[in-house]
Amino acid sequence: MHLTLTDFKPITIEDKPLFDSVYLKYPVCHSENTFCTLFCWQNYGHYSFAHIRDSIIIRGSTKDYTSYRAPIGPRDPELLDAVLTLAIQSGEKKPLLIFDTGQLEWIQGLYPDRLFLPDRDFFDYVYLSHNLSTLPGKQYVTIRKQINRFEKKCQPETEYLSSRNQEEIKEFLVAWCQWRECDKYEILLHEKEAITCAMQHWSTLGLQGIAIRTRGIITGIAIFEELNETTAVVHFEKGLPDCEGIYKKINQKTAEILSLRYTYINRESDMGMKGLKEAKKRYYPHHMAEMFYLQL
Repeated sequence: MHLTLTDFKPITIEDKPLFDSVYLKYPVCHSENTFCTLFCWQNYGHYSFAHIRDSIIIRGSTKDYTSYRAPIGPRDPELLDAVLTLAIQSGEKKPLLIFDTGQLEWIQGLYPDRLFLPDRDFFDYVYLSHNLSTLPGKQYVTIRKQINRFEKKCQPETEYLSSRNQEEIKEFLVAWCQWRECDKYEILLHEKEAITCAMQHWSTLGLQGIAIRTRGIITGIAIFEELNETTAVVHFEKGLPDCEGIYKKINQKTAEILSLRYTYINRESDMGMKGLKEAKKRYYPHHMAEMFYLQL
């Protein structure tokens, strides 16, 4: 079997039903493979895909690297070999990415001489939804106190994201970008763009979300969806510094909603950012959704 670049095409919103049909049979466990991530971050990752023999193969290309992903679908050694060959031909140092430990074990069995290494910066943090919702025991006492202070001071109100508050979300994103100085950081500009894309295609993407109001103004949002049968994924979580504790409150309120349906909540990776890593560790993840790459 032979695979070439011509087999790949850019990901568009019209491709979602196809991804849904494959993911229904072969659920993903890492946020990087969700259709929402691939579509909404398109201008950053320039994602394309090939649909071959009931499998989806994803190709991403930033200004720094190009990579392929192990096929999502049935275990097909011939297709895997074609993807691996194309990836190696790219000449990249990390040409093939794997986002499933079960799949990694299968691939290592087929290619025992190949070296696959973990990329800790892109391990997703996965938590018990009940713990994020109720914050039980001594380990969460500081967070509970911070939320209590926030509630007394800011008197928050929660509402679902919908077309009714979309204009206010746009205003919120402008304020958030001004605070975070998005113009200075390319990744933050891409993130604002990704959130805007998610809002524009809200219904088609099947997303859900909440907003927190303090003093009548939206000062925090969270956007989430189902990752697989047992797990929800929080794609975006943003807050303004008007009231200290907004992030902790929106995290807890999101978990309260999701815990009614899902055992776990995936809150994505820390991307190697020290401050973000420390913040995510404070909530004591149940496990990590790991990522591995082929090193040449």
